Amino acid sequence: MQLDGTTALVTGAASGLGAATAAALADRGATVYGLDLEKALAGATATSDRVHLVAADVTDEKQVRSAVARIRDDGRALRLAVNCAGIAPSARILSRSGAHDLDLFHTVLKVNLLGTFNVLRLAAETMSTLDADSSGQRGVIVNTASSAAFEGQIGQVAYAASKAGVAGMTITAARDLAQHGIRVATIAPGIVDTPMMAGFSDEVRSSLAATVPFPPRLAQPAEFARLVTVIAEHDYLNGEVIRMDGALRMTPR
Repeated sequence: MQLDGTTALVTGAASGLGAATAAALADRGATVYGLDLEKALAGATATSDRVHLVAADVTDEKQVRSAVARIRDDGRALRLAVNCAGIAPSARILSRSGAHDLDLFHTVLKVNLLGTFNVLRLAAETMSTLDADSSGQRGVIVNTASSAAFEGQIGQVAYAASKAGVAGMTITAARDLAQHGIRVATIAPGIVDTPMMAGFSDEVRSSLAATVPFPPRLAQPAEFARLVTVIAEHDYLNGEVIRMDGALRMTPR
């Protein structure tokens, strides 16, 4: 896929992985529609005039359909969708306060798994109507899992389950959408230096970085964004879950 001149949709675009991805795609000449919750966008500023921030909840079919329709109404063809929106609360199955809150588990799955699938299916729907390129390709969808999908830590049961679901549906989605010329891949990052990490002390951050075999540091959002561009441009990457974690295998704690 040629990024220059294409149109992309990126969720979770107000900060972290989503903001870095939107910026990287814009730098490569793409027009980007960045989705996030209205409250998240309140303090966000587009890093480029190629990035259009749109308020939308990824779990809401109507809102995502509206965002996709806006792209079409603007006379653009959606060729790339990147799912970065997600939440990561921590809770044990059993704690001093009792059993894991069922509503919390449901919310994490709803945002991380259902939200990803909602955007995937609606993006695929509109991509399927586009003219294919010379190789028969109509679009690319990149999802975000996590190292926790494979080695979830204590307190990550809901998060790990949601991200394992994202990883697990990758090959099936790629097979389902192959007949439409749509590729699907997933990135499973390790510990990334996002705004979520900003609340930790330097000591904690250094301790986390030391657990990464090589390079022994936290990943940068820009490195995630760079991998998105590689997947988009590499037409033979399909149905794959790519770990971006410096060979990290998470310990129980």
